[in-house]
Amino acid sequence: MDVIDFFVDPLRYDFMVRALITTLIAAVVCAVLSCWLVLIGWSLMGDAVSHAVLPGVVLAYIVGAPFAIGAVIFGFLAVALIGLVRDTSRVKEDAAIGIVFSTLFALGLVLVSVTPSQTDLNHIIFGNLLGVSRSDLVQISILGAFVFVALIVKRRDFTLYAFDPTHAHAIGLNPRLLGAALLGLQALTAVVALQAVGVILVVAMLIIPGATAYLLTDSFHRMLVIAPAISASCAVIGLYLSYHLDTASGGMVVLSQGAAFALVYLFAPRQGVIGRRITASRRRRASAAAAVADR
Repeated sequence: MDVIDFFVDPLRYDFMVRALITTLIAAVVCAVLSCWLVLIGWSLMGDAVSHAVLPGVVLAYIVGAPFAIGAVIFGFLAVALIGLVRDTSRVKEDAAIGIVFSTLFALGLVLVSVTPSQTDLNHIIFGNLLGVSRSDLVQISILGAFVFVALIVKRRDFTLYAFDPTHAHAIGLNPRLLGAALLGLQALTAVVALQAVGVILVVAMLIIPGATAYLLTDSFHRMLVIAPAISASCAVIGLYLSYHLDTASGGMVVLSQGAAFALVYLFAPRQGVIGRRITASRRRRASAAAAVADR
């Protein structure tokens, strides 16, 4: 198989085209949001909200409502319960997060197991990228566009909230409202990514791109460009590899993102483990050469 066939052959199938579009939308939206989650330090909260939306999605399916409504309701419910447990007991926040998200996720698993359905609801948990229908793609596109536009339009306010909530309050912004808005957008983003990678792997798409970009630049505005670029590239690479290697599509997409992070972690010029050593070695050699020249 030549290079052209490698890239063109999967696109001969409509389900692969829909899968590619879905993956790109989910990758870009998750990556943009991940920049704020990494900056604020909400990785654990992102994990909690992503898993806690499962019972909301299943209940929305049962009553015939849009998945997004159930996801947002249970996303905020999870945050409220975490705050309640943290503030009214000796349990610390990380333990409260673990208790709430695992309990709600277990509730979702139980609802999936007892809900009569003509479709396999396990795709909510594990993803069903190759089974995306036209109606699914329309919903994903609408939700993805809404989240992306909201993040870009309010990026200055969200960034100020991330860096200095006190200053944000001083200039008239409402930090609690901004935090709630980010959590709501995260719940919607989880719905966007559900079809691609499922509830279990959503958190990876919400954290890895931002963490990777964070190792490559000190500028947050550059992060907003680098993260989705890396995420989209990994999405395409992962989907093509899954097609040609006959492996799980969602898992391969996330695995590609993990591989990208590993490469950056090791070889990034300024923050990479090996990259820092190489840079330091070059500087020492340059200093030694300059010292010899001065003699």
